[in-house]
Amino acid sequence: MALEVTDSNFEELVLKSDKTVMLDFWAEWCGPCRMIAPFVEQMHDEFKGKAVIGKVDVDNNPGIAARFGIRNIPTILFIKNGEVIDKQIGAVPKNALVAKLESHL
Repeated sequence: MALEVTDSNFEELVLKSDKTVMLDFWAEWCGPCRMIAPFVEQMHDEFKGKAVIGKVDVDNNPGIAARFGIRNIPTILFIKNGEVIDKQIGAVPKNALVAKLESHL
């Protein structure tokens, strides 16, 4: 299961990570978020040890969403060394997410 990133563990899991982080901003009520959720979970297993795959529930963690100006979900941010290096807004096929992540490893 992808890491649950919260306002309280964000710095430890994301900002201090020595690996590329893929963060999925989602909400329970968001249909497109539920469409890509299985891809995010699969990628967590497939990229174990190479990248950090996490999920941020925007309803429960408004601080992280506000920090990055997340206005549409799903939004996926790719973060390296604490900086956003790429983003994907909206639901896309798994191969699009894999390609983006692999280009930043």
